[in-house]
Amino acid sequence: MTDPTSADRKMLEALVCPVTQGLLNYDADRQELVSRAAGLAFPIRDGIPIMLVSEARQVD
Repeated sequence: MTDPTSADRKMLEALVCPVTQGLLNYDADRQELVSRAAGLAFPIRDGIPIMLVSEARQVD
């Protein structure tokens, strides 16, 4: 049986920033994928990453 947590983790690691094509950092507390290069945080809602710039928030 496959561990669903590891599958989710692998999926998150495969995603890149839609703006810079760079790496994303997973923030488990805020349920976001953060692109430091773009200064954006993309929300994860109900386990689904929302990779739309219009849905992202600005980060410092």
